[in-house]
Formats: sequence, C-alpha cells, structure tokens
Amino acid sequence: MPLDGLVVSAIVDELHSSIYHGKIEKVYQPENDEISLLIRCMGKNYRLVASASSHNPRVHITTSNKQNPVSPPMFCMLMRKHLQGGKITAIHQKDFERIIIIDIENYDELGSLSIKQLIIEIMGKHSNIILVDKAQNKILDSIKRISGDLNRYREILPGKTYINPPDQGKANPLLLNKENFSDLLQGLTQGTVLYKALYTSLQGISPITAMEICKRAKLDDDIALVNLTSNTYNDLWYAFHHMMQSIKHKTYIPNLIRDKVDHHVIDFASILLEHYQGVYDTLTFDSISEVLEDYYYHRDLQERLKQKSVDLRKFVQQSLDKLYKKLQNLGEDLRAAEKSEDYRVYGELLTANLHLIKKGNTEVEVVNYYDETGGTVLIPLDAHLSPAQNAQRYFKRYGKSKTAVKEIDHQLQEAQQEIKYFENILVFIENATEIQDLDDVRSELIDEGYLKKRRDKTDKNKGRAKPLCFISSDGFEILVGKNNKQNDELTLRVASKKDLWFHTKDIPGSHVIVLSKSLEVPEKTILEAAALAAFHSKGKVSENVPVDYTEVKNVRKPNGAKPGMVIYESHRTIYVTPSNDIINQLTNKTESK
Repeated sequence: MPLDGLVVSAIVDELHSSIYHGKIEKVYQPENDEISLLIRCMGKNYRLVASASSHNPRVHITTSNKQNPVSPPMFCMLMRKHLQGGKITAIHQKDFERIIIIDIENYDELGSLSIKQLIIEIMGKHSNIILVDKAQNKILDSIKRISGDLNRYREILPGKTYINPPDQGKANPLLLNKENFSDLLQGLTQGTVLYKALYTSLQGISPITAMEICKRAKLDDDIALVNLTSNTYNDLWYAFHHMMQSIKHKTYIPNLIRDKVDHHVIDFASILLEHYQGVYDTLTFDSISEVLEDYYYHRDLQERLKQKSVDLRKFVQQSLDKLYKKLQNLGEDLRAAEKSEDYRVYGELLTANLHLIKKGNTEVEVVNYYDETGGTVLIPLDAHLSPAQNAQRYFKRYGKSKTAVKEIDHQLQEAQQEIKYFENILVFIENATEIQDLDDVRSELIDEGYLKKRRDKTDKNKGRAKPLCFISSDGFEILVGKNNKQNDELTLRVASKKDLWFHTKDIPGSHVIVLSKSLEVPEKTILEAAALAAFHSKGKVSENVPVDYTEVKNVRKPNGAKPGMVIYESHRTIYVTPSNDIINQLTNKTESK
C-alpha cells in the first residue's frame, strides 16, 4: 500500500500524540530531498523525518540518525532560521489527502510571534517539503523549487503565494453518507470495475484500500458497476462506512504484510487487510512510524546505495574490462614471444649453411640438425640482407624475445593482481549496506591513485564504517571486513595469532575473523564463519562455495601488495552454501562493534 489517506491519517494522529506542543531543538538535512527535526516534547526527544524522495516519500518518527553534510544546504539554513526553537501548535491532514501541515510558532527577526507552516506533500515524483509564512500564505522556500517552466499552474518558489495541489474532483470519504456514496458511484460510467471506481472517485483511497473494501463487502473487486444491485450497494456501503468509522475513531492497527517463506515485506497498512489473510503473514506494530521505518528504511537505503554506486561501479567495471583485454593481449604476445627458440635455431642453421644462401633469396630450405627425424625446415629470409646478416637478425630476435618473455610474464602477474583487486572492490560495492561503505571504497581508490580527490565532497573528519560484527551460536565474536582496508586492519592488526581467518578459495570477498581468545573454536562456529565468508563474497548466490581457513599466524601480506591482498599456508577447506536464514540468525545476535 502506498502512503494513502488512511496511512497519512494514522501518521498525523501519531504525531499529534507525540510531538504536538513540542519544541524544535535542531534542524538537519541529511539528503538533498530529506529533512530531520529533533523535537523535545513532554520530557522526551523525538526525531521526525520528512522525505520528498521521488521513490520513497514519507513522514514519520525515526530512531535512525543519518550522517549530515559538513556544510548545511541553504534550505536547511532557512529552516533553522525560522523553525529552530519554535513550538508546534497544530498538525493536520488536508482533506484526507496525502498532505501533512505542521504549524510552528516562533519569534521572527523583529521579536514578534509568527506562525510558519511546514507543508509536506507526499505525491510520488511530485513530493515536496514547503515552508510557508501562514499569515501571508507566502512561500519562504521549498526543498524542491518548481519554476513556471515546469508547472505554469503552480510555481513553488520563494515569494510566491502557496497554492494547493490541483483538485482532482474526488470526494472526501470521511464526509460521505449512504445516499451520496451511492449517488457518487451511480454517477460514474457503469462499465467501470468496482475497485477502480472507488479509488478514482474517493480522495485518499488507494487501489489496495479499494480492494479491501470490496473484500469486506464480499464482492469481486473487478465486478462492473452496472452489475451492482441495491443489496450489493448496501453491503458495499457498510464495508466502506465501517472502515471510515475506524479512521474517525482512530482505531488503527499498523502492520506489515510479509511473505510466509522468505519474510520479504510485501506491503504495509494502518488497518488490517483481510484480502491478504491466509496468503501472507501479517505482523502488527504499536506505531505506524515503526512500520514505515521498517518498510522504507531498507528500501530507501537500497535506492540511495544504487544511485551513489553507479559511477563507482561503472569505473570499476571499465577498469576490469580494460584489464581483461590487456590480459588477452599479453597472452597473445607471450605465445608469440615463446617462439624465441625457433629464432635461435634459425640463426644457427643459417650460420651453418651460409654457403648455400645467396643475397637476394627470400627463403632457404636446409636440413634441421635439431630435428630427431632429420627433416628439413624452410627459413624466411630478408632479400635486402646478406646471408650472415639474416642469421644475425634471427639471433637478435631471439634475444629480444627472451627479454620480452620475462617482461610479459611480469606484466601478466601485475594485471592478474589488479584484476583480483578490482574484483574485490566490485564485491564490496555490491555488498555495501550503508553509504559510508561506498565512501570508504571511493577513499581507497583515491588513496591508490585510481580516482581523483573531490574537493567539495571530502570531509577530513568523516569517520570510517566499522566492520560487521556477529556472535556465533557458541558465543564467539566474528568480524567481517567491508572493504580492502578493513580486511587488512582485521587480519594484520585486530586479530591475534591464534584467531581463525576465513576467505573464499580463489573467489573475491571479505576477510572473516573468529576471535578465539586462545580457545578451541567449535565446529558450528567454523561453519557459521565460513557461511559469512561465502555470503560476503562473489560466490554469494552459489552452492558449495569453497572457503579456506587457518590460524591468523599463517597469513601474511607480501611486500608491495595492494590493500586486502594476502597469502596464506597450512589451511583447510570447507564447502558451504550461503543461506539468508543462517545470516539472519547471526544478525539477530549481532552486537555493535
């Protein structure tokens, strides 16, 4: 269910009971399209997040605290000027629409009390957060400025009069009685299917809510209006009326609908959805904010991770493509250079048969003394060179080829190491779970000289992401590196010699450390650590992934090796199949590091 009128109504009710009359202590803008307000109310602190993201617009109380930019954006500075220190005097939903209006009373520059309105419009790609001077109904600014070039009817710019979004001609469902509910539907095109008629004619009713009304009325949602009888109209009205009464009386039941097998979240709602019963599991919550945070946090994070990783992924993939091509070319050069022995033989055979060759010959056939069968060999000649010069030419080519073999072999090793390095980087980009993970990968590539430093986006005081930390079934702490530098840190500095080190065999991935505390590590913990190593590798979706493990004392870093690159000995190999169930079980036991 999208954030429809029912969900927004539940949000407004929750905000009214939690932050109404609260004081706005701090204002932040962690994303270009998102604000965060720290509010103190009745002795408690609340953090309100409002997002105008095109994909995940929302408003709710949150427990997460995103990292803020070093320099606050202009909209954030304006918000601080007008709202910080202000008191929330009203919170309401406009006409059962997806619009939340928060009134904030504060002193202006002249020391007079004034009311500013924070208007949050939750409308997909048209979502916006707008700050308005209530007395004059003038826009002070918005998180997304909309000029006349984009919308002639409704400009959202500083100094412009605030105009409500265009009326879609829908009826407010909270104001309908039985008679005008029937008249509304009967006035529609009678070939329209029922659930579509409900959500296109009623404000704040989403397709899912419309289907739910049909379900409660025991009607097929795709029945045409023309086929409704007076009895079915009655059933439909009572189902609709009962739902609206629950909204009026604020009897919400916030819930998530999840798949029975993999627990993937399918939907969310502020009321129980009967048409999902038996098909999916329903998990209820005490707070609609908890539902929205659970649903949107991971979805929004994945969207932002995807957006932020696009250029990194492109750079790494292009680097890999170049290296793969280089490897192919070097292989061809090596095969050509390995023919150097033929050049030596040609030179010696020509030297032994100079009397048979005349200047101007383009080839000569001589007995091959190096062939056990005593056969002949046809040797190409340069017609412009004398017989002796042709022989010297082949000796020189032999010498160059011998040198080339060594150089090509060296370049091959370097290319293979770079490929291994970039394949590791690609795995870390794919497995990133927070924005900081991608920032750390970018910093590493800058430090290694692959990327240029961004002047305006570098924060010297910005912290690094911490490694993942799990607790095994036997109580052992397991650490997982999230990038190459973390891998080095865990293996070479954090771990002790007796700790166990895990890594997928010949597959790019994370270093995994079991902190043994000099105790014998049980078999179950070894299996769980191996599963973590497989899960955080390129073999994540494979079966029977080979994982090598050994004591940390057997792992070392060669001189000059790139970050994350190590060699090891005296290891054992275990085969595991990465499983979300195992990871989830361990995740539930995770402690912050």
